[in-house]
Amino acid sequence: MKRWDLIIDRTPAGGAWNMAVDEYLFLSLSDTPATSVRFYQWARPTVSLGYSQDIERAADTAFCRDNGIDIVRRITGGKLVLHHDEVTYSVSSSDTETFTENLGDSYRLVSRGLMCGLEKMELQVSLAGPPPAAYVRGVLPCFSHPGLDEVEWEGKKLIGSAQKRVASRFLQHGSIPLVKHEDLLRAVSFLDRKTSRLRMGSLSEALGRPVVFGWSVDRFAAGLEDLFGVEFTPRLFSPEETAAIQSIRKARYENPDWTLRRNPDLTVAF
Repeated sequence: MKRWDLIIDRTPAGGAWNMAVDEYLFLSLSDTPATSVRFYQWARPTVSLGYSQDIERAADTAFCRDNGIDIVRRITGGKLVLHHDEVTYSVSSSDTETFTENLGDSYRLVSRGLMCGLEKMELQVSLAGPPPAAYVRGVLPCFSHPGLDEVEWEGKKLIGSAQKRVASRFLQHGSIPLVKHEDLLRAVSFLDRKTSRLRMGSLSEALGRPVVFGWSVDRFAAGLEDLFGVEFTPRLFSPEETAAIQSIRKARYENPDWTLRRNPDLTVAF
């Protein structure tokens, strides 16, 4: 039985730290097959932008500044996500025997693992088909429509994900809302309340009751173990690893040149 590392951050953290940890896990991968799964939370409402997005077209930066909402840029692709009252997951792996070397295959497999966790919550969910061209080409936020092979419930997106892959190594992370904040999402992404339609779901809505982080994470972890036939080993970062994460946070995610995409080729070292 394969063993995967499991990191559960039960204390919410800032957006720059959260993105630095995910990047560290990705950069630490080698040719030796290994997988880390992480679940985490956000200390305050935060907008994350996909690697290639134009911040001025995607996000209302003035609204975010005036309302104490942080903005970070991911190393993964995809569209704007508002992180608030959610479970965020990440999977970092170099195990091509499990995930193949294909981005689409690995994306679908991770979605299936998360679906197993949702089924342990007694939810009936499915993988979405191709989205409309307007969603793919436009600047609509992530939760305006399910993307291909994203997890949906009754036509609503429950999990929004993005991936970065280099050769045999990939990072996939995503947002699983516990509670919907549709009005706030509209506000940070220029969506008009009267004319815009969001196909956004949440675990609390789907289950018809409040859902907390720890309860849902336990089921997601069990679902991943069952689907992939693995056993999780809890992982804590050493002081040296923590210092490396802090270095990445400072060099990239606290750097306006990265966030504003003035330097999209910025590299980091640790």
